[in-house]
Amino acid sequence: MSRPLDIVVVGLSLSSSWGNGHATTFRALLAGARELGHRILFLERDKPWYAAHRDLPEPGFCDLRLYDTVDELIDTYGAAIASADAVIVGSYVPDGIEVIDRLAAIAPDTLHFYDIDTPVTLAALSRGEESFLAVRQIPLFQTYFSFTGGPTLDRLETEFGARRARPLYCSVEPERYAPTGTPPGWDLGYLGTYSPDRQPTLEALLIEPARRLPQMRFVVAGPQYPADIDWPANVERIDHLEPAFHPDFYSRQRFTLNVTRADMIAAGWSPSVRLFEAGACGTAIISDHWDGLTTLLPDGEAILIARSTEDVVNWLTTVTPDAREAMAGEARRRVLSEHTGLARARELTAALTDTAEQPRLERTAAHA
Repeated sequence: MSRPLDIVVVGLSLSSSWGNGHATTFRALLAGARELGHRILFLERDKPWYAAHRDLPEPGFCDLRLYDTVDELIDTYGAAIASADAVIVGSYVPDGIEVIDRLAAIAPDTLHFYDIDTPVTLAALSRGEESFLAVRQIPLFQTYFSFTGGPTLDRLETEFGARRARPLYCSVEPERYAPTGTPPGWDLGYLGTYSPDRQPTLEALLIEPARRLPQMRFVVAGPQYPADIDWPANVERIDHLEPAFHPDFYSRQRFTLNVTRADMIAAGWSPSVRLFEAGACGTAIISDHWDGLTTLLPDGEAILIARSTEDVVNWLTTVTPDAREAMAGEARRRVLSEHTGLARARELTAALTDTAEQPRLERTAAHA
């Protein structure tokens, strides 16, 4: 790339990782973009839920600004938006439909969308539900960046009218996620916000193994779990774990569990950031199955794919420390070579550069 880009991102949250995976996804990506020399302005709606749990109020890799209303967003930052090389609006932005319409009015040639929830988004749109994105708006974007790859990209273009759909998976910051050397204290753990469609899998792949293996220790970290869940006595609960504590959390597990939402299993090709975090920390991963997973982390070599309670019980009781460490090491090698924030930022900016040059040339000519 020949020059730095001025990038404006309007996203759900950067300052708070509480109850959402958007913040960690944006943090790794934008830190990578800053390492490449790009200038980023991140605009976040000031919501009480996130204000009470801000774990990164002043990121060093971008300019973070908060706004209260859509009018304030446009009135205060409209000039920066209009002059930017790229404007990226994310999924689940509050009043997203209005935000997109307003952005398209002032930055039609530089507007892109980053969907960190693509299968959920498309399932809702197919049901006629439009909360943060309207079907009519999809052709407005120069690029529809998708958390999900594979066949979903073709569907975005052929069924929903996207000009071009490109995969932009989540990623990890290797400076923040690495083995800590803490001895394992749990045999199996899980990190994730409660989700009704994930809970049956969590029951089958962690809670039931805990019942069958009372001599072992388990842990579940994440908010919003109902009070009526019957946790076995050997399952420790942590309500919320800030990203700064994730590496030590992973390092304290012999195995960590990855559980995927139903819409993302159906779509496939939707790696969770937790996969890359755990891999970077050198923790052996057990995951549910979905199409595309083994292209990222080969089964039996860099990950174990569980289809039943019996699979998990068997691995917890038979896999040797040497075999576990070899698998964890291969996962770490693959993550650090292919799934860092810097690697993902290169993918993003290569795509943005394709559409950034012409609008800038046109603006320059208009003011000549």
